[in-house]
Amino acid sequence: MKTVLLHGLGQTAQDWKEVVQQLSISDVDCPELFSSAEDEISYSQILGDLEQRYSEVKEPLRICGLSLGALLAIDFAIRHEEKVASLVLIGAQYKVPSLLIDFQNLIFRCMPNKAFESMGLSKSSTIKLAHSMRSLDFTSQLNNIRCPVTILCGKKDTANLKASKRLKELLPQATLHIVPDAGHELNQYAPNTIAEILNN
Repeated sequence: MKTVLLHGLGQTAQDWKEVVQQLSISDVDCPELFSSAEDEISYSQILGDLEQRYSEVKEPLRICGLSLGALLAIDFAIRHEEKVASLVLIGAQYKVPSLLIDFQNLIFRCMPNKAFESMGLSKSSTIKLAHSMRSLDFTSQLNNIRCPVTILCGKKDTANLKASKRLKELLPQATLHIVPDAGHELNQYAPNTIAEILNN
């Protein structure tokens, strides 16, 4: 079974490196979500790229996503139930808080262009991508997800802790793990915790 690792906004596939090193499984795919990024990048474009990438895969996928990657994992599982064996959702939102996106974009606008170089996205593309996610709301479609779900959230990730707990209530088959002393980017703060879950 192929395991797919989807990174967050402000990250690249390289951010899964420490997780991958601890995995006992060999079939792992870490797509660069912004690899086909042009100036008109959007959430729906990235989702479309993923759908195309896995269109020929015969065995169901195990998808692990962080933040933006978790949103994509939820969306993919709703649209392609037969293609998903299980989900691991990290720092996840299922309904994008538009105020948070607007605040994040305000911060992005104040940051120098140079700060975006390591993300694989330009400043303007990052702002456009975040804006394209403002209206995402999967609340009414979550009952379409029937596969096993593991929800992970760092205890210090206050922006996503409430949503993670609510997501656990909305997905009765889900298990929730709150990781002590960890922030949002668990692939950086607690790669061993993610690897342990994926190795089981």
